[in-house]
This record gives sequence, C-alpha cells and structure tokens, in this order.
Amino acid sequence: MGLSFYWYPNCGTCKKAKKWLDDHQIDYTSIHIVNAPPSSDQLKSLIAKSGLPPKKFFNTSGKKYRELNIKDKIKDATTEEMADILASDGMLIKRPLTTDGKKATVGFKEETFNENWL
Repeated sequence: MGLSFYWYPNCGTCKKAKKWLDDHQIDYTSIHIVNAPPSSDQLKSLIAKSGLPPKKFFNTSGKKYRELNIKDKIKDATTEEMADILASDGMLIKRPLTTDGKKATVGFKEETFNENWL
C-alpha cells in the first residue's frame, strides 16, 4: 500500500514534503486535508500509530486554533475528545499528515521522513 498524504496545497511545509516524496519516487495518494479531513476514528488510529501525544496533531500556529481558543479546550481533553475536535475542521490538524496504515507522521522533517518512508 502506498502512503496517504493529507495536505493543504497552499501550505509551504506540505509543498516541501510533497517534493520530498516526489524526489524519492514514493507512491502516495494526496488528500486535501480541508476538503476531506480524516474522521475522528481515523485520527484516533493515526494518533496511536504515530506514538505521539494527541496534542502534537494540532496546528498550533493556525488562525483557527487561536480563534477557537483550542489550547484551553484541549488542556484536560481525552484523546477521543481531541480527535473529535481535530475531525471537525481540517485546518486544525498539523500538516502534512502521512500514513501507510501501520505508522503515521505529522508535519515534515526530512530526517523523520527518511526514517519512516524510505
């Protein structure tokens, strides 16, 4: 199975990640994270597969995150509650979100992509 690559085309970090995937000739399906955000259940699964705390899945530098005061809403939230919040708006999700069904990465760091997707 190839990768599922959730991205936002106007995002500079997403463009860098996409270029990395293309340069390494890695098969992936790109999914517009705003038009087709992952469901709450998918997010819970991705959080578990990433090995990261659920808070790492939030786009903390995003306008929506600040406007909706998400920082306070997730302070004591469960993973399930955080997944529901993330699924409600793709702009709240840190991007790109990349998965092969077994593991998941969030954001783009070349070394992380090298470790996980090569």
